[in-house]
Amino acid sequence: MEAFNHKLNTYIDSWMGPRDERVQGWLLLDNYPPTFALTLMYLLIVWLGPKYMRHRQPVSCQGLLVLYNLALTLLSFYMFYEMVSAVWHGGYNFYCQDTHSAGETDTKIINVLWWYYFSKVIEFMDTFFFILRKNNHQITFLHIYHHASMLNIWWFVMNWVPCGHSYFGASLNSFIHVLMYSYYGLSAVPAIRPYLWWKKYITQGQLIQFFLTMSQTICAVIWPCGFPRGWLFFQIFYMASLIGFFSNFYIQVIFYTGGDRVKYNCKHRVSQKKEYHQNGSVDSLNGHANGVTPTETITHRKVRAD
Repeated sequence: MEAFNHKLNTYIDSWMGPRDERVQGWLLLDNYPPTFALTLMYLLIVWLGPKYMRHRQPVSCQGLLVLYNLALTLLSFYMFYEMVSAVWHGGYNFYCQDTHSAGETDTKIINVLWWYYFSKVIEFMDTFFFILRKNNHQITFLHIYHHASMLNIWWFVMNWVPCGHSYFGASLNSFIHVLMYSYYGLSAVPAIRPYLWWKKYITQGQLIQFFLTMSQTICAVIWPCGFPRGWLFFQIFYMASLIGFFSNFYIQVIFYTGGDRVKYNCKHRVSQKKEYHQNGSVDSLNGHANGVTPTETITHRKVRAD
């Protein structure tokens, strides 16, 4: 395995150039295979999980969901606060910031961005909860693409551009995740669900996040500062892909249905009835077993875009 890692690292380094020495020895960062293996395991579970659960009852996970989403809310808030405060007091240039000119501020950003990278491993649990609760309609291509790609992208970011201009998108994403995970954590408690008003703004916030990140990245192309241009062009391409996928999701859910979530969710009734006949139980419709009644499922819940 060590010989394989050495050969792979040599190949990656010859293609990408020298790594940032400040992250050498950090957990999961020295070699790419662990990150790639975690992604393969994730995709394997995505493929096999629904097959395993097909003839089994959904798992409620209500208490665990509250704790999980609360933990990610707190982690996301910590990352957002630390990055914003470090950049604000450290004098980062908004239009373009290189990776070796801010001293202690760069070090703080690197430390927080490692947690951001590691949080992408934790967020695989989003999909695993969908599988356990038999919310298979939530496991869309967009959902899998976003989760699987982010972990791998950020392994490369952490090894080559772990600070500087890399902070902006991660800061915005952390803020959006505060809103998102706080909503999904609180919505796991039926008594609180009617009072949660910011659900409809989550996808809008995600789209605004992508547009702002792309715009700020374009600024670094127009007014360069030494931040590698290849990374900037890659970020623009990746943001464009997310804008395309999330816009398609937003149009289907909001505009195509005229804002009527009942109409949108009725589109899933045929597939839900099919699941009912296959599994032979009402619980297979993601009803009480998920802490949500069948009526609530039809009228209040929609596909997550994350």
